Amino acid sequence: MRELIRLTDYSKSDIFEIFKIADDLLKGKYINFLKGKTVVMFFPNTSIRTRVTFEKGVYLLGGQAVLFPTETLDKKEALQDVFGYLSNWADVLVVRHKDIHILEKIARYSSVPVINAMTDVNHPCEIISDLYTLSKIRDHFIKDKLLFCGENKNIGYAWKEASEVMGFDLEQCCGRGYEMEGIVSHHDIEKAILGKDIICTDSLPATTLDHFKKCKVTTHVMKKANKGAVLNPCPPFYRGEEISDDIIESEFFVGYEFKKYLLYIHQAIMIYCLI
Repeated sequence: MRELIRLTDYSKSDIFEIFKIADDLLKGKYINFLKGKTVVMFFPNTSIRTRVTFEKGVYLLGGQAVLFPTETLDKKEALQDVFGYLSNWADVLVVRHKDIHILEKIARYSSVPVINAMTDVNHPCEIISDLYTLSKIRDHFIKDKLLFCGENKNIGYAWKEASEVMGFDLEQCCGRGYEMEGIVSHHDIEKAILGKDIICTDSLPATTLDHFKKCKVTTHVMKKANKGAVLNPCPPFYRGEEISDDIIESEFFVGYEFKKYLLYIHQAIMIYCLI
């Protein structure tokens, strides 16, 4: 039995094994893999893409998804007791909760795999999906130089985890005071984007927008990146804030179809944790 709490719990070969399972899913393999199995999920009402793809992924594999709001985990009953009972009936647990320590406790108290569907400090499933898609559209994605534009929050740290596991170069463009430790940080997108192949962004709270004025990714700025560079904004993105409105209509935007493999990667992660 495996679990996925932090991407750094996995090796590069583990990630490629998940990619291989996703490839097999695209070929029609693993039909009814979850038949007779129940996946218990905890999601807030605000979740859209992650929840839809996990729910649909379970359905397509022949399983049953049982959904609870994340607030269920914040009640008085001890997690040890909640998941001691749930382990009798659940085969996989998919949990989105702001506190990663809650997920670590759930994993400790459960006898079934626990999958992190996002916390305040990382988002491993999302990033594994992005890596898989990049492997499809880039010839040598691990050799590409990646620039993350955003705060020292969950998406940034998730990319940092990925760079540590996969070995690709990662730098950050951010306002002063929002740097992630351990990687090169820039405060001006005009300089930060030079020599980069993949530009990733994350949305910004309204209170921080003034600190990131020099970090906005525009069509003009993207032309300074390496030839063939692409923009991968993490949804939900906000036009006119971390990215310019026109860039979504440009050749640099990876497109909405970039996220289509999220379904297969979520399925692949569940399968990987069970085999």
